[in-house]
Amino acid sequence: MSTVEAPLPETSPPSRRGPSPWSWVPSLYLAEGLPYVVVMTVSVIMYKGFGISNTEIALQTSWLYLPWVIKPLWSPVVDILGTRRRWIWVMQLLIGAGLAGVAFALPGPRFFQWTLAFFWLLAFASATHDIAADGYYLLATSEREQSFFVGVRTMFYRIATIAGQGLLVMLAGTLATRSGDPRRAWLIAMAVLAGLFLVFGLWHRFALPRAANDRPGEARRVPQFMKEFLRTFGTFFRKPRIVVLMFFLLLYRFGEAQLVKMTSPFLLDPRTAGGLGLTTTQVGFLYGTIGVMALTVGGILGGWVVARHGLKAWLWLMLLAIHVPDAVFIYLAYAQPTNLPLIQLAIAAEQFGYGFGFTAYVMYMIHIARGQHPTAHYAICTGIMALGMMLPGMWSGWLQDHIGYRHFFTWVVLATIPSFLVAMWIPLEPEFGKKSG
Repeated sequence: MSTVEAPLPETSPPSRRGPSPWSWVPSLYLAEGLPYVVVMTVSVIMYKGFGISNTEIALQTSWLYLPWVIKPLWSPVVDILGTRRRWIWVMQLLIGAGLAGVAFALPGPRFFQWTLAFFWLLAFASATHDIAADGYYLLATSEREQSFFVGVRTMFYRIATIAGQGLLVMLAGTLATRSGDPRRAWLIAMAVLAGLFLVFGLWHRFALPRAANDRPGEARRVPQFMKEFLRTFGTFFRKPRIVVLMFFLLLYRFGEAQLVKMTSPFLLDPRTAGGLGLTTTQVGFLYGTIGVMALTVGGILGGWVVARHGLKAWLWLMLLAIHVPDAVFIYLAYAQPTNLPLIQLAIAAEQFGYGFGFTAYVMYMIHIARGQHPTAHYAICTGIMALGMMLPGMWSGWLQDHIGYRHFFTWVVLATIPSFLVAMWIPLEPEFGKKSG
């Protein structure tokens, strides 16, 4: 997940007159969610359809997390060089160009290398867009609007996930079935998405209001700004029990990070290779609709119970919720059921548990970020979170290729044990997260 709600900055922007946030918040967060899901998830499904090995898919697509890992390091540059408003629409046009590059590279003989290069462009542009969009949202809305539209932006980010992981994949799958040419099918799908980002860029060029406090910094102040930023960075690593906190951030999703790269290949691989032999269209429907809905319900329920009872009361149940449902893939790998509703139920259970359990991770990042510089420290937490997904994901395909799906999914469940061990040592106040009043 690229976007999770950060704590509000130390100061809230003053109220202002201008276009209603309804005219730009939904489209802005659609544009924020789509490239992330294309780079992280859709690319895996696309490459699997082209016969690329699981080792190569997992290694190369896991590297694409890197822009989100190092995103906190160049966020000050975005703040200084130009307005956030300009960064938004320029990055959207650049994302569109990257998607068009993927489309045009697909028919060529070296399509794997060239499409990866364009996915790297997409990843850096998307991470930069995240910085600009989230910062602009805080500058261009009043405190009251921020509270109201936080649910709207989350909803449209989820819609982007459904559109990318579901509808786009289903479109490519349907076209591939009709034409018998998977590359042409994905060319059309990526070209359609490129056209959509051209529309996004042009729309936001004119629709985004000019916030009074969205001003570029002075370029000559970059060295001073970076020095202050590095000082802020240093205060993060001087937090009490920082080693335990770092291990928690890195290990909470250690099993999940390996699982997530292999679920789509497992569903797509033929039964003779240990998979379930589903079509691209079926996988798009499974994860893009049923999976996202289960994930969303789990996330909403997780937020509700934490608000009522606090994080500490639910931490261990959330740990169990995010990890234990991974075992459904052990069953699927051994039984290889042909009953599609049963497979859908298994995916829904795993995604619901993930949504419910991930709430604890988000809340604990907020817990870590408290005190001085909460916005910067939260950004550092999200970078460490991306690193915790990138490194285990890189070797997951190689491991699966060597031991098969059955043993791989068993290993994934065993790999969740370190997160339980480190959770025993983290500091956490009993009332943290509980809604007052």
